[in-house]
Amino acid sequence: MPDEITAHPVPWPPAPIRTERLVLREPEARDRAAFVELLASPEVHTFLGGPRARDELERELPGAPERWPGSFVVDLDGAMIGQILLRRPTGNRRPAAAGKADLGYLFLPRAWGSGYAAEACAAALDWFDGVCPGEPVVLATQSANVRSMRLAAKLGFTEVERFQAWDAEQWLGLRSPGSGRD
Repeated sequence: MPDEITAHPVPWPPAPIRTERLVLREPEARDRAAFVELLASPEVHTFLGGPRARDELERELPGAPERWPGSFVVDLDGAMIGQILLRRPTGNRRPAAAGKADLGYLFLPRAWGSGYAAEACAAALDWFDGVCPGEPVVLATQSANVRSMRLAAKLGFTEVERFQAWDAEQWLGLRSPGSGRD
């Protein structure tokens, strides 16, 4: 049965993915507080339509975060600092993104500026290249999100289009398999 990442089955969960400083792994019950913090953070959601209310998240999030193919917790020294999402969304998509896997990421503000997002995203993309050889990936971000634009370029994404959505200019980039990552 197809999963949310590819048009063909991918064994899930994979073994934890280890980088020099990080581990990408499935969500666990111990990550719940970090998920609440991540989703309630005004800094994290500056370019994502705003944070959710902490009390609402406390009520609605399950005791153990939902596990699904393509959802990785980014772990530093045994604690969650972010999340990587690789999925093939359905519904209203930009024509250039239709049918392609989409890379998303969120990191707690205390983890910003240390290269963790680049390290974790590169590892997730390497994993994706291994299980889905030859498949391109897209990334969308607000063009005003300078940090995200820099990360997209570092990961090998090139601009496909800009468009207006959610009252802001959005940027859509495409990454060909194995393209110019550091």
